[in-house]
Amino acid sequence: MSRYVIEGGYPIRGRVRASGNKNAALPCIAASLLTDEPVVLSNIPDIEDVHVMLEILADLGARVERRGANEWEVCCASVNETEIPEESATRVRASILFAGPMLGRSGKVTLAPPGGDVIGRRRLDTHFLALKGLGASVEVNGRYVITANKLVGLDLFLDEASVTATENALMAAVKAEGETIIRNAASEPHVQDLCRMLNAMGGRIEGIGSNILRVRGVPALGGCEFRIGADFMEVGSFIGLAAATGGEITIEDADPEHLRMSRLAFAKLGISWKTEGRNITIPSGQEMKVIQDLGGMIPQIDDAPWPGFPPDLTSIITVVATQVEGTVLIHEKMFESRMFFVDKLIAMGAGIILCDPHRAVVSGPGRLKGAELTSPDVRAGMAMVIAAMAAQGTSTIDNVYQIERGYENLTERLKSLGAHIERFGDDEC
Repeated sequence: MSRYVIEGGYPIRGRVRASGNKNAALPCIAASLLTDEPVVLSNIPDIEDVHVMLEILADLGARVERRGANEWEVCCASVNETEIPEESATRVRASILFAGPMLGRSGKVTLAPPGGDVIGRRRLDTHFLALKGLGASVEVNGRYVITANKLVGLDLFLDEASVTATENALMAAVKAEGETIIRNAASEPHVQDLCRMLNAMGGRIEGIGSNILRVRGVPALGGCEFRIGADFMEVGSFIGLAAATGGEITIEDADPEHLRMSRLAFAKLGISWKTEGRNITIPSGQEMKVIQDLGGMIPQIDDAPWPGFPPDLTSIITVVATQVEGTVLIHEKMFESRMFFVDKLIAMGAGIILCDPHRAVVSGPGRLKGAELTSPDVRAGMAMVIAAMAAQGTSTIDNVYQIERGYENLTERLKSLGAHIERFGDDEC
């Protein structure tokens, strides 16, 4: 098991370019199954989850070629398999995203329960209800066997605004007969990217960016070239890292239009940034003081579906709050296990009371000290990296595979910003 060794207490400084959005790259890779023509995807992050998704395509018979840094060409003309390899499917949560396009392509798919982060119950019911509505049948017997003689559009209301269920419904509906209306659809930037890619392939999707999507099915889709947008989760992580360490960085190609709610949330902690075109700069000398609500009330930062504060940033902003003067309530409403990592922050010296699985009261600033840590998931792992870099002394973080599933070339990029971090493999520990 690989680990990071981090010497804390060094503010980060410099420039870093935002990676492509992991959560857009994964469904766009799966969507390439909807055509036999070549699909070229650029700004694809070089991370483990992407590698696994591309491996699955190759195992199905697709031609997968790297065209350059962060650019891949995929051609699925030779794909005739309908079973997703179980070993690969259990390595990545996004393997469920092959359900929709495989139905649109072949009318059948068999896959094992997907893997991914352990952050609480992550139900798949919404996926199956959506696909059943379009005409599919689902058999569950240790694996999921989904079949459809014909996909037919309908007026579909999702029982939750699930990102991946919306994406699966889109990729099936784009090849369905007639019109599909998806209500209570997720509208995150990565869902928008998928919609734009499908339209570039010849799809007919309206309402992009809203929670009502209209999809007029087409008999065939063609190839395309498509560029993935910036990963606003990674951008939010670097914002938190700069603030927590007292540093100053410029994040290039950050797509600031997707940071509006994050700006409001970080502002509650006295943290701001400057925008210049597609770049943002987080300056040093931030106020780093909780801004009380009217009447002197303790403010709350809570997550919600887009355009609310992103759930994946609650771990990050919790660590940042430990370095801010004042008290704030962090309310993570969407996953019941995501906040359990705060016991490690408490052991490092953070002033946190975990009220229940969803709420934590954070009082700061707390003087963090180095510790032995283990990453439970992508975002909590990155939060631990931030805590370690803000702490005094040396920390080690095990299970960094989980972090590197979502952050491209992390150690090299952090070193370029002045971080004192080393990565060691099993044989070096």
